Amino acid sequence: MTAGARRGGVSPLPYRIYLGAALGLGLAGLLVSAYLAVSHYWVYTDINHRSFCAISNAINCDTVSQSPYSIIWGLPVPIWGVFGYAGILLLLLFAAVPSAGRTRVWTLAFVVALVYSISSIALAAVSTFKIGSWCILCIVTYAINLLLLFTAWIVRRRFHVGPALAALSEDARFMARKARVAAPLFACLVSAVLVTRGLIPAYWEFKPPQSPARFQQGHTGDGLPWIGAEDPKVTIVEYADYQCFQCKKMHFHLRELAARYPRALRIVHRHYPMDDQVNFVVKEPFHVGSGKMALLAIHAEAAGKFWEMNDALYAAAGAGRNVDLGEIGAAIGIDARELAAALEHPYYRERLALDIRSGMKLRILGTPSYIIDGELYQGNIPPEVMDRILRVLEAG
Repeated sequence: MTAGARRGGVSPLPYRIYLGAALGLGLAGLLVSAYLAVSHYWVYTDINHRSFCAISNAINCDTVSQSPYSIIWGLPVPIWGVFGYAGILLLLLFAAVPSAGRTRVWTLAFVVALVYSISSIALAAVSTFKIGSWCILCIVTYAINLLLLFTAWIVRRRFHVGPALAALSEDARFMARKARVAAPLFACLVSAVLVTRGLIPAYWEFKPPQSPARFQQGHTGDGLPWIGAEDPKVTIVEYADYQCFQCKKMHFHLRELAARYPRALRIVHRHYPMDDQVNFVVKEPFHVGSGKMALLAIHAEAAGKFWEMNDALYAAAGAGRNVDLGEIGAAIGIDARELAAALEHPYYRERLALDIRSGMKLRILGTPSYIIDGELYQGNIPPEVMDRILRVLEAG
């Protein structure tokens, strides 16, 4: 029994139990982070992906993944998690060697776990105050970080590691003595981070395959803007909201299809902002400002630049910032003063109301929603319907 344990009146468990617990926590964190990294990729690339923890507006892993805050320094947060847990696992392996004497690297591990725990608190604050939604598996990693911190603290206390600063200095000297093994391992980890950051494609950035100017454009008999085929084999009417991530993902996916089948597919746009200021279906604040974004698009439509504005608004919303009228106007060639006036234009407001009333008559409760061959699909286009569309497009 150690002196620390005798003074506390508690007999410590065998050292291997504490070490095993810490290694188990690190491995669990790595596996959860790996799943979150894969899920993050699916959220952006699979048009029908929905996480098992996408439960509500408040508890929704997909909403967190869709946020611009899910990317830090050019990599998704869960990939940083994978590397972070790999790093602490490597560190803890050195606590298993006999020369560690049940005391070494635990103070260093405590500092690392403290950094992880502070990061967890920061990410939790972002989820609460910026995103407005929580990811269940992210909460699991927060708990793992706190348990790692607690485990390192328990080992320091039970096995009398000593004063923190002196113990940290001893840990550094211990790792220096193990440099022949430690240096290559941690160098490989750092190299893996750099290679991943350099090679991973920015799949979270949606970019249209071609400029709208490369497509045929026009208006339907009802005055709705369309892009794609003049004489289409398939027509898809989208009810969309510029602050809706799924709308953005699906829109650019459909634009890719329109680029592949320019003489067979037509996309028709209708506005359906889920903004309680303009849409009576919405009973509480949600996607605030998306109604004003729709008004900007309607003005751009009158100026013959609807699809350019459409792309610009999706890009601005996806960046997690407010729309700068001067910046967006300069990008598509419309004066910012015109755009500001459009927000109060009575005709544009009535035009938006027509689209919203149209959606309400169809009992649309969310976006995106689609009308294909007279059938309404809410949330996404089912895989079997998309397969049928592809067969028609390929045959055409």
